[in-house]
Amino acid sequence: MAYRETSRVRERKQATRTNILTNALALLNEVGFGGLQMATLAQRCSVATGTLYRYFPSKEDLCTAVFEHATEIEIAQVQQHLEAPETSTDGLTAADRIADALTTFAKRALRAPVTAWALIAEPVEPAVVAARLRYRERYAGLFAQAIQQGIRDKTLPPQDCALSSRALVGAIAEALIGPLAHKSEFDPNQAITNSVRFCLQAITASSYTDSDTKG
Repeated sequence: MAYRETSRVRERKQATRTNILTNALALLNEVGFGGLQMATLAQRCSVATGTLYRYFPSKEDLCTAVFEHATEIEIAQVQQHLEAPETSTDGLTAADRIADALTTFAKRALRAPVTAWALIAEPVEPAVVAARLRYRERYAGLFAQAIQQGIRDKTLPPQDCALSSRALVGAIAEALIGPLAHKSEFDPNQAITNSVRFCLQAITASSYTDSDTKG
């Protein structure tokens, strides 16, 4: 008879995995992906190093899972600002919601600069790079929905929502690289204000025609 896990065993395994990821994220905030060592993490989790490898066969697998775990938290924050019930009466336009989401993303990044650098720009293994690209598409999808809503209610001009949303995600990520890498050279509040203003100008400006671009 094949062995079947009981619900108690599954719950224990899930609790162990969650404990590993929680501690790994805390360690990531101190040392980034480059400094995340399996032996150190095992000590933090109060488990044997071999236990980590039962859940994550390699360090690359672990880093990918940590990246996904951390990014899901950030996506939830962005989604909270971009999405609202149809009956919402808060008076915010699509552009307002996008500005709030971008500002929240940037503030959270600058409050946890080591983690933000790891998630956005740190050189990482191929599997983590692939996850980074997948999650950029997740972010872009959320912004695309918000832009489409703005077009429908005529608070944003017609535009290519997919292109605009990808441009927003790329712009805010690239804008944060300077403040994250060279913190002493930037006023964080001003960096956030300028970055969000740039993004909002991009999606709210009037469309250009070929004649507009000719001298």
